[in-house]
Amino acid sequence: MDKSLDKTTMLLTGELVSSVHHLNLSLEDPDAYELSPEQEAEIRKSIRKVKSGKAGGRPAAEILGEIEARLK
Repeated sequence: MDKSLDKTTMLLTGELVSSVHHLNLSLEDPDAYELSPEQEAEIRKSIRKVKSGKAGGRPAAEILGEIEARLK
């Protein structure tokens, strides 16, 4: 994979992780959707991994396929 594409994928992955976290915090009643300390720790770990360049990206089609399979 092209290195610039790798960096873009990692950036997008980091933005996604961060966006999901911020979305959870912005819910009308965030206490109703409270994350466990373990979930918060996993989010922080994922963000650090992306920022350090150690996270590998995956094709969006692959991830969306997995999500669709879970929803069926």
